[in-house]
Amino acid sequence: MKYKHTGPFGSISERTMTRQVLLFMCLLSVGTVLGQVSYTIPEEMPKGSLVGNIAHDLGLQTKRLTSGKARIYTRGSDEYIELNRERGVLLVKERIDREALCRQTTPCALHFQIILENPMEFYSVTVQITDINDNSPTFEKNEMRFKISESAITGAKFVLKGAVDLDVGINDLKNYDLKPTDNFALKIHSNADGNKNVEMVLQKPLDREKQEQISLVLTAVDGGEPQMSGTMMIVITVLDANDNAPVFTQSTYKATVTENSPKGTVVAAVTATDADQGSNGKISYSITNTLDGIMEVFGVNEENGEISLIGNIDFEESRNYQINVLASDEGGLTDSCKLIVEVQDVNDNKPEINIMSKSTVISEDAKLNTVVTMINIEDKDSGENGNVKCFINENMPFTLKTSTSNFYSLVTDSDLDRETASEYNITVSCSDEGVPSLSSSVTLTLQISDVNDNAPVFERSSYEAYIVENNTPGLSIFTVKARDADWNQNARVSYILEDSSVNGVPVSSYVSVSADSGVIHAVRSFDYEQIKDFHFRVKAQDGGSPPLSSNVTVKILIQDQNDNPPQVLYPVQTGGSLVAEMVPRSADVGYLVTKVVAVDVDSGQNAWLSYKLQKATDRALFEVGSQNGEIRTIRQVTDKDAVKQRLTVIVEDNGQPSRSATVVVNVAVADSFPEVLSEFTDFTHDKEYNDNLTFYLVLALAVVSFLFITCVVVIISVKIYRWRQSRVLYHSNLPVIPYYPPRYSDTLGTGTLQHVYNYEVCRTTDSRKSDCKFGRAGSQNVLIMDPSSTGTMQRIQSEKSILDEPDSPLEVSYIVFRNCALISL
Repeated sequence: MKYKHTGPFGSISERTMTRQVLLFMCLLSVGTVLGQVSYTIPEEMPKGSLVGNIAHDLGLQTKRLTSGKARIYTRGSDEYIELNRERGVLLVKERIDREALCRQTTPCALHFQIILENPMEFYSVTVQITDINDNSPTFEKNEMRFKISESAITGAKFVLKGAVDLDVGINDLKNYDLKPTDNFALKIHSNADGNKNVEMVLQKPLDREKQEQISLVLTAVDGGEPQMSGTMMIVITVLDANDNAPVFTQSTYKATVTENSPKGTVVAAVTATDADQGSNGKISYSITNTLDGIMEVFGVNEENGEISLIGNIDFEESRNYQINVLASDEGGLTDSCKLIVEVQDVNDNKPEINIMSKSTVISEDAKLNTVVTMINIEDKDSGENGNVKCFINENMPFTLKTSTSNFYSLVTDSDLDRETASEYNITVSCSDEGVPSLSSSVTLTLQISDVNDNAPVFERSSYEAYIVENNTPGLSIFTVKARDADWNQNARVSYILEDSSVNGVPVSSYVSVSADSGVIHAVRSFDYEQIKDFHFRVKAQDGGSPPLSSNVTVKILIQDQNDNPPQVLYPVQTGGSLVAEMVPRSADVGYLVTKVVAVDVDSGQNAWLSYKLQKATDRALFEVGSQNGEIRTIRQVTDKDAVKQRLTVIVEDNGQPSRSATVVVNVAVADSFPEVLSEFTDFTHDKEYNDNLTFYLVLALAVVSFLFITCVVVIISVKIYRWRQSRVLYHSNLPVIPYYPPRYSDTLGTGTLQHVYNYEVCRTTDSRKSDCKFGRAGSQNVLIMDPSSTGTMQRIQSEKSILDEPDSPLEVSYIVFRNCALISL
């Protein structure tokens, strides 16, 4: 690199300077992974210049820098160094001016951290900036004037304002040179702080008459390569005699001042005396500091030498000040002293909390000591005022761990449970040890992400539901509900019917479960008389991976419905036979005739039966017990009471609506069985007549009419057919082969019927009791043919009834016709 400097008089020097970079690295582990790397580079390097291979020096691979989103964290706002992740190197981002960055402070260094994530790591990096000779010595003024009496004695000293070189070390101000040296010589005093006080000493008495004004050139040179310099003109006006110079009481004064003291606060007072009188003994005070900013903070009273504050004083900016004070009289004689001002610290700075890196979301199954946030704390105060302690609010599953000086890591110290707390507002508070203590805080919001660690839980340990029998298939019975304490997909519950059987039948043929809502539907219609209750299990399963589940037992109870009428067990109702209960005529009141026994397959009040007497031949004779169905007499039986008593008892259940059954009880009021038998001969016919008279009459009329018409048509058709056959045979020459129906015969002559029928017709005044009976055939004959005879042989009688074996349609038709004719009569 080339550095070029042009002095105030136009001199130019150029040289080439080779920079050296020194590297050392120190690795250590405190809490999280922590390393420290230091580099040394010269100032004024061009943008993009290589600082160092940080990946190699930290033992990291470049892909770790990329995957960990490596970045540079600095406390200040200016970033002079940048990180190239792909190459793993540090580069100069902005031009670095050591003088602007650190002024006179040595060594001058940049401190920053490199932050990596997944997992969180940080490394401290220090880049020390070395000085190059890029600044020449500079005087505050280009010209300085003195008024010196010609009577000034040899050895009189005159303080000169020194030059300032912003460079440090070897490049700092090195020496002064004064020319010409006819009357004055240059005297340089080196202070303990490294600064130089320059005095001009009179070596040869002045003679105003010979030279009224003298011009000198003061040159300041530094020790750098190339060497740079600065000049100042000194103009001396020779006055008449003033032979006593002011003298300070002390060469060095010391004072203390508290930072943040208000403007106008008197810091100290310096005092100088002058043995002269009059105007030559009048002293004025002034501050001679040049470029170090003293004159912006302190001011001096020219008359009394009191030094007071004219600006703000801050311990954090400067802990002490050196003020150079000049006392001069009217004759131009001067003396100088220095005032050392120590600044006392005040606890006026709160701790600064800087978030280096943080996570906003953490899984609830995070392991202990998982780093959540990395924090840097800085307090500009010193001593106890700068000692900072940090803590977080109580009852938190987190803790603060100190990884190194002023660096903290917020880590987990107990298990997290999103279902207990899904979000944490963590307040980090830091306070110093000053009096009074100052503190600051920052609140971190941390979301807890869900893990599927909770199985669905049913609202009840078991369920019972009721459904009325004869339900409609698909009817909603009730709903099971399970809740999952997890979130989102992990809390989405699905319901599954577990495989089982009820009486050997899969439960899925009885009920179904809606997977989304948990609604249980009936698949079939239930019958209380077949199944009264059944059990099954429903599983609730969440949508996590892997899924978690729980199950619950559900009991379905079938409620009875009044869907079955009572069934009468006694007396037994038969279609053909007649059952009657006998009551002797001597029966007293309350005589138990019989008991109607009935059952109802329903249950509960649907099976509560009551008995009522619906119809009776004589209602005043019998009653029925409403609860037990017992039929008893309610009065004394008399001879006037009819033998045949017909009771209709209705059995009714207690359902809504109620159902009933009817039973007919026949009662015979008689003392002997023959009497009962004679009276009940036609009882069954009467019953049928009363119940179905109209129906049977209509049916009989229709059937008889149909059969009669059919028989007439068949007979006429047969006659016509035979007539036509006989006509055909008569006119033909073919031999006649007569047709004989089964069991018909012919004996060389005309055929005839094979049977002779006897009928017995019974007529009464009551047509309902008329009867028609078929008698036995008088004879059943077999025709026997004899070739020598033309007569009819005797037929052989058979034992079979003609009603047992009708052989031909003609026979049947003839029988039906005769029978119908008799009936119509």
